[in-house]
Amino acid sequence: MGEILEDLIAHDLSCAPHVVADLVSRLTEDRSTVRAVAALLEPAQRQGLAPLPQPLPLAGVTEVQFDHLELTPQDRATLLAVSLRLDDRLDPLLDFDGRSADELSTAPLGDLLQLHAGRARLADPRLAVWVQATTSAPSIAGVHARLHRVFDDRGERVHAGWHGARASVGGDAAAAAELVRIARDRSEAGLSEQAYRLAAEAAAHSTGADRDEALLVAGVAAIAAGHAVTAASTLGALYPDGGELLRLQGLGGLFVAQAHLRGGVAEVDTAVLRPRTGDPEHWYAWARAAAFAAVLCAERGDRRGMRSWIDALRTGSARVSADRDLRDPVIALAWLVAGDRELDDVQGGGPLTGAMLQALRAAVDGDVDRGLRLLAVGDAGVGAEVDPFVAGFERSPLVGAYRAVTEVLLLTWRGDIGAARERMLHAAVELPVALPFAGLGVVLARRLDLAVLGHLGPFSKALTAALPTPLRIDLLVDRAVEAFLSGRSDEAALCMRLWCDRGAPETTLVVPGLDEAVVVTQGATWGQRTIEPPEVTLAQELRVRITSCSDEEWRSEGPLVVAAARTLTSPFSRGRVEAMIGTRSLIRGDTETGRAHLAMARNLLELSGADAWARAISARLDQVDAGEHPSSSSRDPLAACRRVWESMLTAREFEVAMLVVSGSSNRDIATALHLSVRTVEVHLGRVFTKLEVRTRVELTVLAHRIGQFV
Repeated sequence: MGEILEDLIAHDLSCAPHVVADLVSRLTEDRSTVRAVAALLEPAQRQGLAPLPQPLPLAGVTEVQFDHLELTPQDRATLLAVSLRLDDRLDPLLDFDGRSADELSTAPLGDLLQLHAGRARLADPRLAVWVQATTSAPSIAGVHARLHRVFDDRGERVHAGWHGARASVGGDAAAAAELVRIARDRSEAGLSEQAYRLAAEAAAHSTGADRDEALLVAGVAAIAAGHAVTAASTLGALYPDGGELLRLQGLGGLFVAQAHLRGGVAEVDTAVLRPRTGDPEHWYAWARAAAFAAVLCAERGDRRGMRSWIDALRTGSARVSADRDLRDPVIALAWLVAGDRELDDVQGGGPLTGAMLQALRAAVDGDVDRGLRLLAVGDAGVGAEVDPFVAGFERSPLVGAYRAVTEVLLLTWRGDIGAARERMLHAAVELPVALPFAGLGVVLARRLDLAVLGHLGPFSKALTAALPTPLRIDLLVDRAVEAFLSGRSDEAALCMRLWCDRGAPETTLVVPGLDEAVVVTQGATWGQRTIEPPEVTLAQELRVRITSCSDEEWRSEGPLVVAAARTLTSPFSRGRVEAMIGTRSLIRGDTETGRAHLAMARNLLELSGADAWARAISARLDQVDAGEHPSSSSRDPLAACRRVWESMLTAREFEVAMLVVSGSSNRDIATALHLSVRTVEVHLGRVFTKLEVRTRVELTVLAHRIGQFV
């Protein structure tokens, strides 16, 4: 599917991967057909923020393909029945058509059908688009009416209700009520797309309170499927005139949709939205809405908003005695996502406040393997529980996306980069992975592509394009990683410097960045609360120590860093640390030690599946073996030297050192900096001491060696 994604991106028609998977299932893998249909879709539909139309629009390439067909009325009706049904069972189709399976197979129509194992499908899924587009609306309604009678006779209320409503020209209140009931059942089964279609159809047949109930079911089903634009408009229709209970029950879904589309939860006075009565059902709905708002604020780093909504959650939970089941696990999840490690041992239930929360906490406590096991148990359906936080939607695509992104994050933390990327690709074609944790899935997809491929692949590009404009992710680190792995260290350092100047924005749930290109002075940190396993923290600290300590400090620090690196179990984390130790050794002229650490780094990175990182280390080893000199490169050989020395020298010492390396005499330096020659000599002596060199020549050699290997 990667080629189709690339083709769509090239034609400025980028679609979310799970949308493309849906298009392919309905149109085959023909790139020209998918592209032609994508061009007829709304941007929100391509992004997965609105459902694809039913049927898909008829593109010219599809129309030409089937225009030659000459169908009898009976055969056209049968093809329509196949394309309009909710499932593909053969028996109801035989009841509809009146012919046996053998008769259908041998009839001219047989070439257009696939009849196998009790199933009936169109041989070419594009035929469904063509036959519906070229049939009149009354004829389609007539087929729905016949299907309604077939399923009614079979006692299948779900299908009978759906087709009865679709056949009705006027409003059918009785059918609408049945459709809402069916939609709720479908929603709990995780069939959110189908639930939305059923409830939206019910809304078209209803008025007043019945219509509001149908809109509620349709709206929450839409956001459960990831359709934020549709959910926002559908649930927004309940305000201001919908019944209070329905508005409160839809408020959480509306918060989720609007936060994704606008980049955050709107600042509102919580007192304005709270229930006006003492009805416990109203207060419970309010508490759940407040829970959603608190977690959404936490995902986006809005701690003030999170605290406000947690207060509202406490108030609502106290009114309905939901402290243990709803309040406590949601508050624990919100604080964890916000970056607070000191949490009470709260046990929730279900996929999010149960398994996902426990998995993240296990990983943060240092046991990533246990975290992955907890997620695997939930995914297998073993011991499935109700989650009060997302009750009724435990099996929805959105909840599945949260769990998938969490699994990818834990695999990344464990250092299984290749496996994490494969899991992300698999999840991206099935689930709306761009929604959870304020776009964390997109950040992960990009970093994993860079680690494995060395550049962004079609899936990460498509996921990035699927994000709404207000939901921005930082791209500077990605550019830095790509430049670094391509050997463009100067460009990588520039990107990371800009990133630091912008406040070093990063996700609270840590995704590997590029410490290698950042010089940290005086033990400075970014000052942002982050969540990661202790080992990830240790690896980052080791990389900072390698880049920030002076040569004199390295004499004692080096052995400690090497020993600490051996305790890292993640092949990716340790591989990067070993690579930096090797580079530091090469700079000091210890080629044998440097080569040994680089070789170890390459093996570890290959083991992790980070192929692009491994290739970059191989290129550095080849450079060492070939004895390349920095002058063979077109880049400034002193640029890396400047980055490294800035953390070791004072501003004046740094200026003197760089002028010496550039070939200036002490007298020239004194004139340039408006200093006395004696003062220059004092500064230069301090430079020699800090960098452990004895002469100007050794200083120049060291500078060029840094330029060669950093």
